[in-house]
Amino acid sequence: MNPIPVTVIGGYLGAGKTTLVNHLLRNAGGERIAVLVNDFGDVGIDAELIESREGDLINLAGGCVCCSFGSDLVAALMRLPKMSPPPQRVLIETSGVALPRAVARTVSLAGGLATDAVVVLADAETVRERAADRYVGDTVLGQLREADLLVLSKVDPASAEALAGLHAWLRANAPQAAVLDARRGAVAPALLYGPARQDAGSASRPAAGTALFAGQPAGTATLAAHGAQSSFESLSWRFDTAIDVALLATQLRRPELGLARAKGLVSDESGRGWIVQLAGRRVETVERGPVAPDGGGTLVCIGARGPFDRTALIESLRELGPGKPVSPGGPPHPQA
Repeated sequence: MNPIPVTVIGGYLGAGKTTLVNHLLRNAGGERIAVLVNDFGDVGIDAELIESREGDLINLAGGCVCCSFGSDLVAALMRLPKMSPPPQRVLIETSGVALPRAVARTVSLAGGLATDAVVVLADAETVRERAADRYVGDTVLGQLREADLLVLSKVDPASAEALAGLHAWLRANAPQAAVLDARRGAVAPALLYGPARQDAGSASRPAAGTALFAGQPAGTATLAAHGAQSSFESLSWRFDTAIDVALLATQLRRPELGLARAKGLVSDESGRGWIVQLAGRRVETVERGPVAPDGGGTLVCIGARGPFDRTALIESLRELGPGKPVSPGGPPHPQA
């Protein structure tokens, strides 16, 4: 069984964490999501999402749940895989003073779970002010430096010039993270969660329509399903032969490509299969057993429209070996 993916959501008080959690619950798309919070007294789950409450568990719409873990996060995490049915995804909303990477390390202590990404919220109107505060500034900067993905909330009132300056400031203070603007308080779940952790042990070369993103076909259909096609772009790529997996990881980290997320199943020249996943600048490679030496593979990449450089990405992937873009369940993209 694949581990349940866990997304850690951090950020200072008022950055927009609870707003984001409610948005993700409203757009769960049929997934059973478990939300872990420090204390129910601080939780802000929208009332219309709550169906019932039983002790330290709140039952939410669509089979989702919200659990309070108090001071024992590990115990709460260990309970989740034993639920019937178990959740398909877990969100941990940290306190405003927590460093999210420490919470992510806690996930490794519980069986059946794996950290998918650390997402940190920052308010476009206040983040610089908070970072300069003599009391909380070190914590705010520490949270930014631990993010895989930075979600910049309340960007709507900002001018293009002010937003560009803020992005430059964030790149200087959190160069490891991809920055996503949350217009009208929303961001595509496919970007925050990344592609699903598919069971790829028996195949090194999925068909073009394989659901590399949770519950959706690969490619632009994923973004369209979340109503985000105007803000984000994606590229599905098929490798025809085995590749250098370490070089692929290096290529995906290149900031000029504008990638926020990527996930693929590829094979190397020794005949081993690998799951490759990018979140921000962090790349994870996990071996998935032997495959045919010429098995090739499939990769899906997504990024915000504008920073996402499709041409540069295609050139980078072609340096790894023969391959081509593919559309969901169909022929190669004609524009390539």
